[in-house]
Amino acid sequence: MQATMSRSMPHGRGSHRPSFKGIGRAIRYLTNYKRQALLPYVFLIIATISQLAVPRMIRNVIDAVTRGFIGDQILGALDKIPSNFVGAALPKILELTGREASLTLDQLSAQLESDVSNAPRALVVSLLAIVLFAVLRGVFSFLQAFWAEKNSQAVAYDLRNDLYAKIQNLSFSYHDRNQTGQLMIRATDDVEKVRLFIGQGLLQLVGAVILLSGTVIILFTSNASLAWTAMPILPIAIVIFIVFASLAQPLFTKVQQKLSHLNTVLQENLAGIKVIKAFTRELEQQKKFRAAADDTMAQSIAVSRLFTFMFPFVFMVANLGQAAILYAGGKQIIDGLLTLGAWQEFSLYLMYLFFPIMMFGMIVTQMGQAAASAERIFEILDARSDIADKPGAVELPPMKGEVKFENVTFRYFSGGEPVLNRVSFEARAGETIALLGATGSGKTTIINLLPRFYDPSEGCITIDGHDLREVTLDSLRSQIGIVLQETTLFSGSIRENIAFGKPEASLEEIQKAARAAAAHDFIMSFPEGYDTHVGERGQTLSGGQKQRVAIARALLLNPCILILDDSTSSVDLTTEAQIQSALDTLMKGRTSFVIAQRISTVMNADKILVLDKGEVVAQGKHADLMEEEPIYAEIYNSQLLPESQQTSEVLETSEVSRRVDQ
Repeated sequence: MQATMSRSMPHGRGSHRPSFKGIGRAIRYLTNYKRQALLPYVFLIIATISQLAVPRMIRNVIDAVTRGFIGDQILGALDKIPSNFVGAALPKILELTGREASLTLDQLSAQLESDVSNAPRALVVSLLAIVLFAVLRGVFSFLQAFWAEKNSQAVAYDLRNDLYAKIQNLSFSYHDRNQTGQLMIRATDDVEKVRLFIGQGLLQLVGAVILLSGTVIILFTSNASLAWTAMPILPIAIVIFIVFASLAQPLFTKVQQKLSHLNTVLQENLAGIKVIKAFTRELEQQKKFRAAADDTMAQSIAVSRLFTFMFPFVFMVANLGQAAILYAGGKQIIDGLLTLGAWQEFSLYLMYLFFPIMMFGMIVTQMGQAAASAERIFEILDARSDIADKPGAVELPPMKGEVKFENVTFRYFSGGEPVLNRVSFEARAGETIALLGATGSGKTTIINLLPRFYDPSEGCITIDGHDLREVTLDSLRSQIGIVLQETTLFSGSIRENIAFGKPEASLEEIQKAARAAAAHDFIMSFPEGYDTHVGERGQTLSGGQKQRVAIARALLLNPCILILDDSTSSVDLTTEAQIQSALDTLMKGRTSFVIAQRISTVMNADKILVLDKGEVVAQGKHADLMEEEPIYAEIYNSQLLPESQQTSEVLETSEVSRRVDQ
């Protein structure tokens, strides 16, 4: 192929530098929701401020109770001390109560009486404030969680839609290289891990930063000397988390790769369950799945081992910091530099200092998972398709159906031996072109090049003189009807499957296409007729029935070019004759490309191409090829007698059945 993908999904990686660019790009999806995206962070700020205000209220409660109690005790003691001793004891009393040394006994008594009388009121006010801040925090915590979850679901919705659209638009060569299970796990589990971080981890990260910053500011403004004692643990904790994040992100990438492989094994086994049972390979496939599950578990344990070491280490650092604070704070209390209320306030803020540090451990876990998953998601979104509309591509006008291959060579993945080698032929409008040849001769490749599922490595393909690479894909493919050898039906009704390419089609149009494909009679034999559910991949229909539904689906589009890839391979001779009769009528006026294994189905074609090892070794009408091409004559003679016998047997069986019915 001329163009190759700039990036393809890696199936396995060695060590690589951890990158958080992917998670940054995922977070930018929040900008699609503007003000809505900011709401949880506004609510977070209000909830955090409410949380930060509580320790100050608790300090006020303790200080009010302490001052009231001490004031009451001192007033009682002053009443018992003889007046001639009070003057001598006054300086010591002022020092112990932290009062100004210049106060007189009357002024001290007035202040103490004020402390005693104001204590109940201060207690009530502070407790009401605590309740108010608790209510505010509860309400806004709920709002922040609700809007964060709503935003994260919206981002996941966008990511999944973008992934699906991208996967749909990627070329066949991309899907040739990558497994279905790999794509599925990225659209489900990887997106969910990114969503969880955006909805929870990111909010926790911002909340931890706000709480940490607010706590540090309050600590320094309330007691700078004590705050400096706690500060050394912050840079240590930050370094620890940076190191662990760099180690964790590649491990999470490997976990997702192992999980993708496990999902691929599961998907392949479910899709091929009939083959597995038919060949009694259940035990072998169980071993294969168990091996993939063991790899996934081992990698997950490796991640857990890292974090089981990290958390105790962080707790140890936090406890060392707390021990230092206890020592410094206790010394200030002994020296009379710190009140019990101030110490309790500082202790609570100290918890606010350690709590975000503890949270960083969980945040690092989520961030590592999300970063690994985001990188895998954007590997798909950044992949470049081999087949895309080139800049300036034009709409293909309604086709006449003149097709021309000029020296077309094709190689898969731009390497190896050519699948097609300098193939040239011309199909005039309305002609039927038959493709004959052994398996691997290049028949399917030719019909895959026509709707531009692939581009030729060399040479040129034109329709009505337009190079296929110069026209838009939609305008090209909308005028081509295809019935592939492997019939694919979708879960839904028969009617929906026939109208797949034309959902707005009326029931009359659908029935007309079904009659042309010899499908109407068997459809009407079902109790629900055209509303009959076909099951996953059409499992409730026989091979021949699925094939006829697929033919009806193609015919409903009324295409200018019709491609039939061995479309009668799954039917018996009687049904094949019915379908062939209908197709002969419908192919009139259309350029048709037909691949068939039985030569009798293409004897009336306007041109027969005989392919061998990717080359056109003969082309012409049946009569001419019989006279001039030994290869074609050999194919014809090898099939003529067996087919004649089969046809006679079918006719005899039909006659016997007719007589029995009479």
